[in-house]
Amino acid sequence: MALINADLAPTPPDKRTWSVINIAALWIGMAVCIPTYMLAAGMISAGMNWWQSVLTVMLGNLIVLVPMVLVGHAGTKFGIPFPVLARASFGTTGANVPAIARSLVACGWFGIQCWIGGSALYSIIVALGWITEDPAKDVIAMLGITPWQLVCFLAFWGLHVYIVLRGIESIKFFETWAAPFLIASGLAMLIWALVNVDDIGALFEGRSTFPSTADFWKTFFPQLTAMVGFWATLSLNIPDFTRYCRSQRAQATGQLLGLPPTMTLFCFIGIIVTGATVIIFGEAIWDPVTLVSKLGSTPVVVISMLALLVATLSTNIAANVVSPANGFSNIAPNLINYRTGGLITCALGVIMMPWKLLASLGGYIFTWLIGYSALLGPIAGIMLCDYFIMRRTRLDLKGLYDPRGPYAGINWRAIIALILAVLPNLPGFINAATGEQHFAVYFDTIYGYAWFVGLPLGAVLYAVLMLGKARPADPAAGAYDESFAIAESGDAS
Repeated sequence: MALINADLAPTPPDKRTWSVINIAALWIGMAVCIPTYMLAAGMISAGMNWWQSVLTVMLGNLIVLVPMVLVGHAGTKFGIPFPVLARASFGTTGANVPAIARSLVACGWFGIQCWIGGSALYSIIVALGWITEDPAKDVIAMLGITPWQLVCFLAFWGLHVYIVLRGIESIKFFETWAAPFLIASGLAMLIWALVNVDDIGALFEGRSTFPSTADFWKTFFPQLTAMVGFWATLSLNIPDFTRYCRSQRAQATGQLLGLPPTMTLFCFIGIIVTGATVIIFGEAIWDPVTLVSKLGSTPVVVISMLALLVATLSTNIAANVVSPANGFSNIAPNLINYRTGGLITCALGVIMMPWKLLASLGGYIFTWLIGYSALLGPIAGIMLCDYFIMRRTRLDLKGLYDPRGPYAGINWRAIIALILAVLPNLPGFINAATGEQHFAVYFDTIYGYAWFVGLPLGAVLYAVLMLGKARPADPAAGAYDESFAIAESGDAS
C-alpha cells in the first residue's frame, strides 16, 4: 500500500495509552513558552489594560478549544494522524495541500522557537563572560546576526535534531516531566515581580489607552484573531496526538484542563512581569530573554535561562515537529518516515531565517499570526464540515490508505472551497505584509477577523459544493484490524 508507513498507519488499540494527565501535560508544555508571554505583552503595547488582555487570551483559547476537541475526535476514534484525516475531505493526493500548508507554518514556528532558545543560550554565555565580541561590528551582513548568535541558534537547533531522532514516545516522556517544572518557573517569575515592586497595587492600576469604546473594539478583534491564530495550527493537527488517547473523554478533558488555564495563567504572568519592568527598569520589556539578561546575578540569569530553554524545547518539539514530520511523510510514505520528515522540518526552520519574523511585535501579530490563520481557518472549516456533517464521524479506514479507494485522487471541491475562503483575506494580508495600502482599508478590517471569516466560509462553501456527493461510510468499515500491522513492521510498500 503506497499510502501507508509505520508512522501514518492507524495506532492500534493497545498503543492508545495517553491519559487525561498526558494530554494536559502536553498542553502545559506547549503553552508555557516565550511566544505566549510575548503575545500578552503585545496586547498591552496595543493599548489594553491587564484584565482586558487576560480576558482576550482566555476567550481566544476557549474559542479555539472547540475545533481542537472536534478535530481531535477523529484521531481518537480511528487512531489516525492529521494528514490521513485530511484525505477524507481533500482526497488521498489532495491531502498534501493542507498537510504541506500546515507543515510550512510549523517550520516557521520551529525556526522562531529555535531562535528564541538560541537567544537564551547566548544570554547564558554572555552572563558567564565567555563572549567579548562587539555585536555592532561582528554582524554577518547576509544574515543580520552575529557569529555567536548563529552558533547558539544552531546549538539549540541541534538538540531538537537529537530528540527528533529518538521518536514520538520521547515527546510523551519529556512533556510529562517538563510540565510541573514549567509551571513552577512561571510562578517564580510572578513572585519576582511582586517582590521587587514597592506597590503591588500599581501593577493592577494600568488603564487602557483607547480614546473611545469603538477604538477598543478595533484593537480587540484583531488581537482575539491573533490569539486564536496562535493555536490555529494545532486545531488542525491535534489528531497527531489524540490518536494515542485512551478515550474521547481523555482527549477532550485533557485539552480543557491543559490549554485555556495554562495559557491564561502564563499570559497573566507575562502581563504582570512586563508591568513590573516599567516600574523597576523604566521601560516595558516584553521579551523575557532580554529581561532575564538584566537581572544582574549570574546564577539567577543562568538558572532562569535554563528554565526558558526547557520551556522553548518542550513547546517546539511537540507543536512544531510532529505535524510537519507527518505532513512531509504523507507526500511519499515509502520514502519519508517520521524521522526524515522531522529532519526536513529542522532544515527548513533554519532556511526561513526566523529572526526576521520577530523583528517587531506588529509584524509578529498582524503578518505572521493572523496571516497563517487566514489560511488554516478555511482548512479547519472544510475538515469539520466533512467529518461531522457530510460523513457523520464515519470513515472507511482502509479506504484512507487505498490509492484506488473511495478517497482516491484530489477532491477539487475542497480545493476550490479553500481558495475561495482564503480570497477575502488576501488583500488585507498583502497590505500587512508590505506595510503599504495597496487595497482599500475595508480589506484590512476583514483581515482583522481572518480566522473567524475563513473557518465558517470554508465550511459553508464546502458543504454547498459537496451537495449530493459525500455519503457516510459503513460504520463497520472504520474498525481497526490486523491488516495494518504490516506498516508497524516498517514495510511501506
